[in-house]
Amino acid sequence: MKRLYALRRPAVLVWLTGLLLCAVVIGRTSFTADLSAFLPRSPSAEQRVLVDQLREGLVSRLILVGIEGGDAATRATLSKQLAARLRADARFSAVNNGEPVSEARDRQFVFDHRYVLSPAVTPQRFSAEGLHAALGESLDLLSSSAGLVAKNMLPRDPTGEVAALVGQLDNTALPSSMHGVWASRDGRRAVLVVQTAAAGSDTDAQAQAIDTVRRAFEAAARTVPNATSTRIVMTGPGVFSVESRDTIKRDVERLSTVSLLLVVALLLTVYRSPRTVALGLLPVLSGVAAGVAAVSLTFGPVHGLTLGFGTTLIGEAVDYSIYLFVQSARLHGATPNDSLRAWIATYWPTIRLGVLTSVCGFASMLFSGFPGLAQLGLYSIVGLVTAALVTRYVLPHLRGAEVATRDVSRVGTWLTRATSAAPRLRWLLAAALIGACTALVLHRDGLWSRELAALSPVPAKSQALDASLRADVGAPDVRYLVVIQAATEQAALEGAEKISAQLQPLVDNGVLAGFENPARYLPSDATQQARLASLPPADALAARMRSAVEDQPIRVRPDLFAPFIADVDVARKQPLLRRADLKGTSMALAVDALLTERAGQWSAMLPLRAPAAAPATANNATNRPSLDAAPIRSAVAQANVPGALFVDMKAEADRLYVDYVREDLRLSLAGFAAIALLLLVALRSPQRTLRALAPLVAAVLVVTAGFALARVPLTILHLVGMLLIVAVGSNYALFFNQRTQANAPQTLVSLLVANLATVAGFGLLAFSRVPMLETFGLTVGPGAMLALVFAAILAPRAHHDQHAAA
Repeated sequence: MKRLYALRRPAVLVWLTGLLLCAVVIGRTSFTADLSAFLPRSPSAEQRVLVDQLREGLVSRLILVGIEGGDAATRATLSKQLAARLRADARFSAVNNGEPVSEARDRQFVFDHRYVLSPAVTPQRFSAEGLHAALGESLDLLSSSAGLVAKNMLPRDPTGEVAALVGQLDNTALPSSMHGVWASRDGRRAVLVVQTAAAGSDTDAQAQAIDTVRRAFEAAARTVPNATSTRIVMTGPGVFSVESRDTIKRDVERLSTVSLLLVVALLLTVYRSPRTVALGLLPVLSGVAAGVAAVSLTFGPVHGLTLGFGTTLIGEAVDYSIYLFVQSARLHGATPNDSLRAWIATYWPTIRLGVLTSVCGFASMLFSGFPGLAQLGLYSIVGLVTAALVTRYVLPHLRGAEVATRDVSRVGTWLTRATSAAPRLRWLLAAALIGACTALVLHRDGLWSRELAALSPVPAKSQALDASLRADVGAPDVRYLVVIQAATEQAALEGAEKISAQLQPLVDNGVLAGFENPARYLPSDATQQARLASLPPADALAARMRSAVEDQPIRVRPDLFAPFIADVDVARKQPLLRRADLKGTSMALAVDALLTERAGQWSAMLPLRAPAAAPATANNATNRPSLDAAPIRSAVAQANVPGALFVDMKAEADRLYVDYVREDLRLSLAGFAAIALLLLVALRSPQRTLRALAPLVAAVLVVTAGFALARVPLTILHLVGMLLIVAVGSNYALFFNQRTQANAPQTLVSLLVANLATVAGFGLLAFSRVPMLETFGLTVGPGAMLALVFAAILAPRAHHDQHAAA
């Protein structure tokens, strides 16, 4: 009856209602693991290009596939069958493995539209002199290795437009070929390039596409002899996104389970009742549910890194119930209610102040321009506040008259002696701080990572496979882009043509190896009309051709070119080329990738290729050639195209990351300043405020020095971990900072158990396969232990004297 009565208490009813609402919200929440949550909310124009490419660009939709094992013939057969199955699936917009499946369509398309596609079509080209020169070049080809093709094309294309256009389409380096399909450079792997219809940011669609590739390979392997020893490997942004999401999910589930088991085992050694253990976990579960629901309602999708905080919250939020159950044990024969009231009066103000310091620290993250960081801040604040409120206002009604705890007096007595002796180690702490500061000064240049890739959840092994497959197929990394923003499709194409005219001299001079251009495959209407206007009427063209055949090295009859005159006459009357006309050709895929529309805004992209001889920059981890940006920026400026930008994607990503770190540093310092101000107001003493802050600063410095000595560059995730050290350690520092403390041995036991629970929650993350979660574990686990030890060492003398007298 008493338990039923407790459930009717207003605080308990509010708690139960809140849990129910959180469950409804979480049930409708989607979760993500891509890096877009750690990109700026309001990016610059250059950063917007970077964000768009990471989310929906051409590279984000590529899946690189490798078939390993078996012999070359078996791999080639599997490649052909796999490609055939994927080409029939609507999930894929392109599948390339070296088979000439679209070559015939491409050549026919080029032939039919050669006069609107060829940049050589000008009035001068179709004058008598121009035709004479073009015909002479075509006749010269008759004696070359391409003589047979040239002879067949001569009657219909004496100006050589088809040959020039096909040469432009085939000017990129292709992978090696074995048995009619692409192969790796060492010949041990068949390779394919698959382009998904869905954007790389659509993780669910990417997961379906990846599963389709695997199932198609398994089906093909069942029909091919000697294929049992083969296997398939895949890489690409979509693969990374799916694997990261799955790895984060598995690690969070695994580590949360292990952490929960460790915390339960720890609590069972302190409590004598499973019911008490279950009650002690209620604040944790409530904080996790409230945190996830708050992030979902505020940001929409919840990042997997935020879920990883659920594991850490187990370790910290359980501290509050430990304080309640251990510290409120009966005092000198007092009734349970008297003990509870004494705990509320004596201990709760300290715990409440600790919660407020955590809120101040994490509140600074809410102002971040990066949604991922703001998610972490909101989750931490809501989770910790909820756990503390449930501990204060709900658990007292649910715990009953008696809380079953073990006799901790012996442990408390030992801890009292240990903490009384702790100040003798201040010299050792001073030496450690001097050493830490020295290490930080000596390693200051390499202290911080300067690359956005430092946040990547992709393991090194997967990155190595990606680099290997990209080298095999020559897949673009799209580091350098010229982007034109325009209000209409035609304006974007016209801008691309103007910039192309300025970039071509750079190619001729060797500054660029080449570039792609959507207007190469779909010229603007203005360009098409100008080219068609260059074509003379049939009678005029016939007269000019009679003049053009004179004085040629090979004698030809003028009537041989009647098909050419007829084709030109047909071309003059054809409608302009439209995007839909490219359907079924490889050029349609190029235009789809390079000419995009979003929310009424059109973008034309010109990817640039650095020449092989270009030097690699010192910080270029891939050792790929880099470009001199100055002449490219000058060429783009000379084109005078509004909204045109040259973007070095890697440089922009690194600049973005540096801005990220600077902002996080400012926010962290602001959070620390807010904590200091709060403590100064609450403690009403600068000296006590410094004593409360000193162990937290010391713990952060020592942990940071440890990373510096281990040559582990710091990232913004380390900064968040340092905030967590301050949040967790503030409770320890505040308890030790109190001059009078009733029942001190039980206080020390509660701090030790709470610290072990925190280390169990955070420390396990050090074993995560996800680099982001591993960083939190390596930062907060040691930091929490050091904060407790340093708080004991730096506690006021009166505090230790009281313990010694107890």
